[in-house]
Amino acid sequence: MNDTAGAPPAGPAGGGTLGPGAGASASGAGLPRRRRRRWTTRAGLGVAALLVVATGTGWAVYVKLDGNITADEAAAAELARFERERPTALVEDARNILLIGSDSRSGDENGHYGRDPGTERSDTAILLHLPAGRGSATAVSLPRDLMVDVPGCLRRNGTRAEPVFTMFNQAFQQGGSACAIRTVEKLTGIRMDHHIVVDFRGFKEMVEAVDGVEVCLREPIDDKAAKLKLPAGRVTLNGEQALGYVRARKSLGDGSDTHRMERQQRFLGALVNKVSGNDVLLNPAKLYPVLHAATSSLTTDPKLANLRGLYELARGLRDIPAEHVQFLTVPREPYAKDANRDQLSQPATEELFERLRRDAPVTVAQSTARSSITESESGAPPGNSDDATTESDRKVTRNESGEQSGEAAEATSPAPTFSGNTAAEEACT
Repeated sequence: MNDTAGAPPAGPAGGGTLGPGAGASASGAGLPRRRRRRWTTRAGLGVAALLVVATGTGWAVYVKLDGNITADEAAAAELARFERERPTALVEDARNILLIGSDSRSGDENGHYGRDPGTERSDTAILLHLPAGRGSATAVSLPRDLMVDVPGCLRRNGTRAEPVFTMFNQAFQQGGSACAIRTVEKLTGIRMDHHIVVDFRGFKEMVEAVDGVEVCLREPIDDKAAKLKLPAGRVTLNGEQALGYVRARKSLGDGSDTHRMERQQRFLGALVNKVSGNDVLLNPAKLYPVLHAATSSLTTDPKLANLRGLYELARGLRDIPAEHVQFLTVPREPYAKDANRDQLSQPATEELFERLRRDAPVTVAQSTARSSITESESGAPPGNSDDATTESDRKVTRNESGEQSGEAAEATSPAPTFSGNTAAEEACT
């Protein structure tokens, strides 16, 4: 069994196309069709550029980029130790990848964000599901304050911790990526095929390498804690500003982690769209810094820790249109014993996890359909699935295969609808 996200390339003559190309951009009539053509064209240009890098005089560059990626051998060994307790993958060609944003303060670049206590937490955690047909991608954010069962994990000092019921981000702090993976697998019943960890420095370098990423702000921002001062409207963020933007919590939106996760999701879509743009892929002077920043900032499982592994992963995403890249947050509600913490909301969460396990379509409603509903009015935070789909929801929902949902589809499918958005949507945050 080939444990890669896309089929291996046959070489320069038979290589496929590369690049997910998700991201926000202006809306208008005929947008999905034009966006699909742009995405596929950009993907093809990306493969051509990579082939140039990987052959002839570019071989030394290829070797350097390939050697930049850090293989997480310790996590692989720890996961192998507990192989018997891990879930079994139910669909052979589907892939589930845990994306972790580390808040490590170690190193010169990360040190000025705070004191280095010798540990790191998962500032961001996203379960990325790629269905077997690769017709879509679904990214599920996991709140860092979610109360979960963390197994007995191997600490960085070599001792083993006792199992504990605590906040999700404690798993990564306690036992690194292996502990986070075991916690997510225990929580969801979904086997993680790969994992990718990126820290503050890597995130900033990626944004700088593409000359910034544009976002839309509803209101001006003046956040001293995040070192962020920006005007309202469309703004292109540099690396430092982008980091403050995705990490800020109390000063933006309603101050909740919910709003912060939605902001992170939209920014990631815009970043990927910028990376896949022609001005980057057709310009070697810009392409190399992007590749260097991306590979230097990644720690991955050994199977992804090389350019070929990452190429095959990206190749599997080559034909996914932006409107089929979905973002949502795991359904949750305030924890019964502490309103400042979250707990999973049932049965919505189990319905979501079961559909991901079986590689079944997940229906996401565009967030604009619920923009007038606040948490206090609805009785549940954004991200929860609805027990009943409203008339307005039926008009804007889209399932994972990309087909428009509506009354006809609803009559034949009882699939729940989860609140979220797609990479094709543009909204000010």
